[in-house]
Amino acid sequence: MSTEIDFISSENIGGRKFDSQQGLSLDDDQLLDAYSQAVISVAERVSPSVVNIEVLQKFKGRNPGDRRRPSEARGNGSGFIFTPDGFILTNSHVVHEASQLDVTLSEGGRYRAELVGDDPDSDLAVIRINAPNLAPVQLGESRSIRVGQLVVAIGNPYGFQCTVTAGVVSALGRSLRTQSGRLLDNIIQTDAVLNPGNFGGPLVNSRAEIIGVNTAVILPAQGICFATSIDTAKYVASHLIRDGRVSRSFIGLAGQNVPLPRRLVRFYNLPVDSAILVLSFEPDGPAHRSGLREGDLIVGFDGQPIAGIDDLHKLLTEERAGKKSTLVVIRGTERITLQVVPKKR
Repeated sequence: MSTEIDFISSENIGGRKFDSQQGLSLDDDQLLDAYSQAVISVAERVSPSVVNIEVLQKFKGRNPGDRRRPSEARGNGSGFIFTPDGFILTNSHVVHEASQLDVTLSEGGRYRAELVGDDPDSDLAVIRINAPNLAPVQLGESRSIRVGQLVVAIGNPYGFQCTVTAGVVSALGRSLRTQSGRLLDNIIQTDAVLNPGNFGGPLVNSRAEIIGVNTAVILPAQGICFATSIDTAKYVASHLIRDGRVSRSFIGLAGQNVPLPRRLVRFYNLPVDSAILVLSFEPDGPAHRSGLREGDLIVGFDGQPIAGIDDLHKLLTEERAGKKSTLVVIRGTERITLQVVPKKR
């Protein structure tokens, strides 16, 4: 049994005429690939706002003639202009402790930059240049991001200015530890390729809106890259421009994460199975004045369960400074509640 199929030489599909033999629209000379067109459009709109940052660090007390211990070091990174008056967002690790910052625009202009503020805890920093006719980017909202959506990364890997890579959002809600030791939440994972020099550059959606600041890669893996969400960056940048820093609170203790004995978890019906073991205090600090003792196990703070140091860091925001809070601790086999007043750091 055979089936005969007749092919129509030309037909109207979706309002456009196609030729079945040539496979081309009769209305256009060539078809534009939607993916390529999206990347091209994003690159053309955002690249003029992406800058190359050259960093000079000078080390005090070094002998200029000692090659084993150089007196200075140079590096570079990326950033992007986000206001018309020259504020540039980048990574803290790009500009931290820099003695001199020079910014090169996409059109070739070179300007000396000043450090406005630096926040190692979020690995974000703001610098500023005085230049005319700047093209600021459009900031998006990271809460609207979906896994699998197209993203474009633009930066200056190894000094190759305005290099464009594309990929997708691989995952959301990742955590990443910064060089200061603080844990960052709400990190975007992407497979858009990043290399040294890309860091501080923008992660962009298909509407040319900035949704993240490219921050880190995992080496030697390929395609596992991370960006700080733009919602976090907006908060940090506003504080850096206003105050030059981001204020957070602290209670002045050193501790380590430890597992809790099962009998204590069951006896007190605790929502966590680990805690912070208090090792030492800052002299006359909030924790010391609260009556906390070395060897105490912190399991709660202001009604929130505490399973480790990162949980406590998340809760010690600027708003808690100067306000009385409660600490729930296990001392021996007894559960007690203490009052502590965090201080602004």
